[in-house]
Amino acid sequence: MRIIFAGTPVFAVHVLDGLLESGHEIVAAMTQPDRPAGRGNKTIPGPVKMRALQRDIPVYQPENLKNSEELLKKLGEFRPDVLVVVAYGLLLPAPWLSFTPYGALNVHASLLPRWRGAAPIQRALMAGDHETGVCLMQMEQGLDTGPVLGYQKCSIFAHDTAGTLHDRLAVAGAQLLLDTLTGLSEGRLCPQPQAQRGITYASKILKEEAWIDWSKGELEIDRMIRALNPGIIARTQYLGQLIKIWEVERVTEGIQKPKFGQPGEIVGVGERGIEVCCGEGLLRIKVLQRAGAKPLPAKVFQAGTTLLTGQVFGEHK
Repeated sequence: MRIIFAGTPVFAVHVLDGLLESGHEIVAAMTQPDRPAGRGNKTIPGPVKMRALQRDIPVYQPENLKNSEELLKKLGEFRPDVLVVVAYGLLLPAPWLSFTPYGALNVHASLLPRWRGAAPIQRALMAGDHETGVCLMQMEQGLDTGPVLGYQKCSIFAHDTAGTLHDRLAVAGAQLLLDTLTGLSEGRLCPQPQAQRGITYASKILKEEAWIDWSKGELEIDRMIRALNPGIIARTQYLGQLIKIWEVERVTEGIQKPKFGQPGEIVGVGERGIEVCCGEGLLRIKVLQRAGAKPLPAKVFQAGTTLLTGQVFGEHK
């Protein structure tokens, strides 16, 4: 097929690479405009744009798709068979959903109708889901409401982060798309409406959500830390300084009731990490980061920062 590909982040690149290695032809790519990023706040191209330029694929970067008749006409000149959308980040007006013979197909990182929306991987981890997956959806005007052409399930493991789960889902999504395109071209696939029960929404992750509330249970905090890694990264304060928490483990061995203190209190500092009280249970911090520094294993971090038992990690005020 002749494909127009719309996507922006690394997740979309995995799918784009799968298409580039197949017999399909990417005739044009759409991606969000270059944004400032990094410490220098320099404007840099996104991952999809970089890959497209490497492969000499024409790139289009509209700010939005309102009043986009001219761009739609221009892309129509490529005679595309299908528009493939993967984490593009812009809403598609109605004309974009039907300007190719096979419409607009979206690779979505959840098992719809669970976790419609912007952050399905992170929300699945936060909720403690044991299973998620990818869906290939025929796009329509609603938010991830379109009929599904195919799906692939994926287990969520106890130590998964958003990063590890992202990578497995990206690989699964690329293969699912290729299988679906083959099925469509052979005329043997029929989109199935989504169930009307079990609908949940995965709203965008806000920075305010990254502050750890130590009064919550250790299981909930552990899920939150894994869901925000990589990305915003969970954070707390120690003696007025910002500390980012990259990795923790739940402490289940040798817990004695007198060891517990108030939520956020450091009750152990040692070779294995920094033990902190939660509203229920204990967490051992394994990797953490001072503002402006690199993430460090807890043992190395302690060599440059004095962490004392009895001190308390606190929320941002």
